[in-house]
Order: sequence, then structure tokens, then C-alpha cells
Amino acid sequence: MAAPAGEPPIEWRIIEGLSPYAETVAAMEARVEAIHEGRAGECVWLVEHPPLYTAGTSAKAEDLRDARFPVHATGRGGQFTYHGPGQRVGYVMLDLKRRSPDVRAFVCALEDWLIGTLNGFNMRGERREDRVGVWVKRPDKGADAEDKIAALGIRVRRWVTFHGVSLNVEPDLSHFGGIVPCGISQQRYGVTSLVDLGLPVVMPEADAIMRREFEAIFGPTISV
Repeated sequence: MAAPAGEPPIEWRIIEGLSPYAETVAAMEARVEAIHEGRAGECVWLVEHPPLYTAGTSAKAEDLRDARFPVHATGRGGQFTYHGPGQRVGYVMLDLKRRSPDVRAFVCALEDWLIGTLNGFNMRGERREDRVGVWVKRPDKGADAEDKIAALGIRVRRWVTFHGVSLNVEPDLSHFGGIVPCGISQQRYGVTSLVDLGLPVVMPEADAIMRREFEAIFGPTISV
């Protein structure tokens, strides 16, 4: 999934503070158009949002249990998810025409990025064929218990990707209670974070590992 030799590095931007969701998505869509037209380069934005829920294209109304935060319909794939402080969201805008016009391979690469990030903290993250996202086993909760620690939901327009991934660093996990996260309601499946699992990680540490593991898969980045 790396870019061909000679391509410029991917812009890597960390946006401080809490980014309003609607404005961020509008800016992302404008950037996607610019990438498609050759007016801008590929980029990754790392953001945090104020507490909110997003409904993907497969979201079911009954999975919104308690609309305690604003709800945003979004064009990404997937169902309901939560974004909020302490969760690192990575918006990934790449031109697959120049890399590999294979959406499935791109999704797999995003999963590998998240799994590699967790490995950087000596944590084993795993993908599941029947469930979206990256999961960690929780034997302390039961023999078959697993928690989701990272999610992904993407959209591709004219072979340019947008939306992306989220990694739970230290969000308020009770905020996930307003939805059925990603449509998964079985009791043995929950939601966790790095801090919840006993890792005292702060956001800059997570950002550094995320960048290292991203570059290993997608190629060099440059801070902007």
C-alpha cells in the first residue's frame, strides 16, 4: 500500500483542541476533491472531537439508545460509533489510484496500522472476520470476552479515501452506552481503551507510535 518511489511524503497534521465534527468533515471533503484534481497532496489529520455519535451508512435507528450527545449522519461505511475527548481519530486521505486501487487491501492496511500501534505498546490487537475493528481479549471478564479498542470506517470517492480510524486512548467509556457500538450488542463484547487496560498512555505518546506504524505501511510523512 506504499506510494510509488519518488512520490512526495504524506502530510501529517495534528490538530490541537476539539474539532467540530461538521466543519471537519466539510474540510476533509474539500481536501479530497483537491487531491483528486491534483491541487493538493495526500494527508492524514489527527483530531479529537467533542462528545458525539455518528451514524454510518448501515446504522439502524434502534441502535441509538440514548441521544445524549449530538448525532451526525455521515457517509462513511459502518453503523453507530462514538467520538469524544481522549479518543484519537485519524482521517486518512490517500489516492489509491497511485497506490493500489483495491479498497479491501486498503481496509486491511488500516487494520494493520492499528494492530501495529497496539504492538508498540506491547498489546495484542486482533481483527475478526465477523466484526469490524480491532479487538483485545479480556479473559478477566470471561473466557470468550473481547473488547473493541479501535474502529474504522471509510469512504472512497473517485479512488481518494477519507474518514478513517479511531483509537481509544483515554475516552470516557460510559459515553459508548448511548449506542450499540457498530451494531454489536452481545454482552461478551465491550469497549476498552489503552488506559482502561492499565497503560498510562498520553495522546502525544499514542501519536508518535501511530505515526511510526503508519509510515511502515504507507510510506514517509511530513509534519505540517
